[in-house]
Amino acid sequence: MKGCVQMADIGKYIRQLRNEKKLTQEELGELLGVQKAAVQKWESGAVKNLKRETIKKLSEIFAVSPGNFITNEADRPNISAVYSDEIRKIPVFESVSAGFGTYADSMVADYIPMFIKNPAEAPLLMGIRVQGDSMYPTIEDGDIIIVRRQSSVDSGSIAVMLIDNEDGVVKKVEYGRNWIDLVSINPMYPKRRFEGEDITRLRVMGLVKQVIKEL
Repeated sequence: MKGCVQMADIGKYIRQLRNEKKLTQEELGELLGVQKAAVQKWESGAVKNLKRETIKKLSEIFAVSPGNFITNEADRPNISAVYSDEIRKIPVFESVSAGFGTYADSMVADYIPMFIKNPAEAPLLMGIRVQGDSMYPTIEDGDIIIVRRQSSVDSGSIAVMLIDNEDGVVKKVEYGRNWIDLVSINPMYPKRRFEGEDITRLRVMGLVKQVIKEL
């Protein structure tokens, strides 16, 4: 979220996150320790801004940056001062190749603050800005995916895959007895199947943990 953000936009964002989690307003209120009416006011944009404790809880529940819930842009650089023990800055890269190539600070396009309860996880995480619409609507062009570096994922996971040690792609991974499918969520793109020895052309680079969308 960039520039001057209105509470109405944040309200729509909260509603979107709540719907994705399949929570009712009452259920979200229970998780936050507030009444359903408070959630209704936030989602309608009827309040000027959110309390710091509410921002913290929303960020934890939805696993997104606390900056997404702050209307005053000037306050965002100070988020880490508010939650210094729980905030880590995660590097964001503009492409898969930049993120998983030879690591260099000069290739980092930006940093985003995130709640990370286990400090040991922080070095394994990175953000990558996605280009293209093959994973639409789950991941849209321009979205940032948070990826955990790891060498294997379960079938059905969305992962960053490297093909022939050159092409980095974000796909849903499905395993068979002697094949691996790289599946696009957008039905306009056919799945790619790798069988037999061709499986060795694939390499798992990381698991997509969450998607951060621009409002």
